[in-house]
Amino acid sequence: MLVIPAVDIRKQKCVQLVGGEPGTGYEYGDPVQAALKWEEKGASCLHIVDLDAALGEGENLEKIAEILANIGIGVQASGGIRTVEEGCELLGIGADRIILGTGAFENPSIIRELIEKTSPERIMVALDVKEGQIAVEGWKEKAKDDVIEMAKKFEKMGVGGFLFTNVDVEGRMVGLDPEPIKELVSILETPIVAAGGVKSLQDVKNAKEAGAAALVIGTALYEEKVSFKEAMEVAE
Repeated sequence: MLVIPAVDIRKQKCVQLVGGEPGTGYEYGDPVQAALKWEEKGASCLHIVDLDAALGEGENLEKIAEILANIGIGVQASGGIRTVEEGCELLGIGADRIILGTGAFENPSIIRELIEKTSPERIMVALDVKEGQIAVEGWKEKAKDDVIEMAKKFEKMGVGGFLFTNVDVEGRMVGLDPEPIKELVSILETPIVAAGGVKSLQDVKNAKEAGAAALVIGTALYEEKVSFKEAMEVAE
């Protein structure tokens, strides 16, 4: 299992929010320096989120481009991608994969078109689940779509992966719930990247045993509750 550090960007700063709520969490300085730090520690991939774009409050494309120009490892980028053009722009500046949440659920045809224009492995769909329902619009709204049914639909389209985030525990360091991951892994053949709630190395082990292909860790790494080196050792 791959361990992927998160670099979330809000107003040009590296941050970690609690449950995606603006005004919560902590700032961790320049996102470029954060990205370089994780690369130096041995990360092979980063998870970059444009929180302003996700919340409909601007964007951080220039900062993301700066990160991509300064690192030599893989990047999966997400946050506010609502059109084919926006997705292609991120891929064009160097992102290896892009992840669509709201855009995918509001207009699934975007996923099909992006796959046709690029390749399946470069397109992922975010399954952001809050109180058992898909969360959209920067996690402020809930979609009526059934999580499993929509996942199956996107899998048939040929997406390269799913990012499953447990919004209820995101940024709270209360522990990862492996059960939803196990359920998705048992139903889908597409790789599942898990996120949300990690507080210890036991959570890394639980995600691996649940069948996750990768685990995104944010707050626990920045707050040094989890050592990235040790997390990679557990994941291997």
